[in-house]
Amino acid sequence: MSLSVGIVGLPNVGKSTLFNALLKKQLAYVANFPFATIEPNIGVVPVPDDRLRQLAEVTKKAENMANLPPEVPATVEFLDIAGLIAGASKGEGLGNKFLSHIRETSAVCHVVRAFSDPDIIKQGVSDPKTDFEVVETELILADFQTLEKQKDPGNTPDKEQIKWWGIVIKLKNELQKGIPARDVVLTEEEEKIAKSLSLLTAKPILVVLNVDESDLKDADNIESKYAEEFKVAKNQIVAICAKTESELSELSDEDQKVYMQDLGIKKSGLERLIQKAFATLGLITFLTAGEKEVRAWTIPAGINAQEAAGVIHTDFIKKFIKADIVDFNDFIGGLGSPKPGEGGWKNCRELGKVRSEGRDYIMKDGEVVEFKIGT
Repeated sequence: MSLSVGIVGLPNVGKSTLFNALLKKQLAYVANFPFATIEPNIGVVPVPDDRLRQLAEVTKKAENMANLPPEVPATVEFLDIAGLIAGASKGEGLGNKFLSHIRETSAVCHVVRAFSDPDIIKQGVSDPKTDFEVVETELILADFQTLEKQKDPGNTPDKEQIKWWGIVIKLKNELQKGIPARDVVLTEEEEKIAKSLSLLTAKPILVVLNVDESDLKDADNIESKYAEEFKVAKNQIVAICAKTESELSELSDEDQKVYMQDLGIKKSGLERLIQKAFATLGLITFLTAGEKEVRAWTIPAGINAQEAAGVIHTDFIKKFIKADIVDFNDFIGGLGSPKPGEGGWKNCRELGKVRSEGRDYIMKDGEVVEFKIGT
């Protein structure tokens, strides 16, 4: 499934610098003035996953291959959307165009400036909480306009239309109080109706605090502090130094590790951002391994084996027979497995580590799967 994240924020908070670091090459036009980004730059970023290399090494050994099979990671699509300003919902700046780009994404990533650099223009930027609220307010106002355009069905006998209009009114009332659509309490049935309205503030959010490099070692405490200020869950906020991420992106894997060690951090901002994006959207990955490739597939948490098979190919849903599943540690012959160092499908089958599951089996993160499909 496709995971797309729109990067939004006020001008000059570091959105394009972060985007360039994510892509590991200068695709976005970074300039020290507002509206440097006009059209949204789009980049597909691989999700860092050490498990794929382990799967590749095990598969090469188990299948007596001359070379490692290709690794195909899960991906996240990032859209670098130009800086919003106060009044964007009324078309100020290039507001309407930018808001339409946000509508196409799975989640919204607010970048707020929490770094100090006198050389960077601070047009419209004051402090992280205010900056976040300015962008959030523009999205709320845009949603209110969307709801204002909905037509009252009047005195109709159509019960579905009556329900729909009730949700429109409920959402309008809450938005008027400054409450984003995602925080409005709705029943499961009401959520389905609300989804059809495609509201911007109904999308899950992440907040990136663009901090100074010296603050990275204290990222955990900074995230806790701002999560409380912004009234979001801690797993929806991540402290990153976009400038550092840009520098890291130019280094080899080994040099990156040394640099991060010097900074007192264990994971890059990219890794933490993607992990929090997955958590916010309720996503997990399952793995496949064979001579052709080893691959990570993105699925929503809670779906069954038959639905997961459909992510590989839609035909697999109808033709699904069963899913052969192995825990990742057993598949790679990890510590605690019956034969440490001996993994792969053949060894796991001989050791009785392969479970055959039916269509209703609920998938778990990191399982290695081989779907059996009929003709």
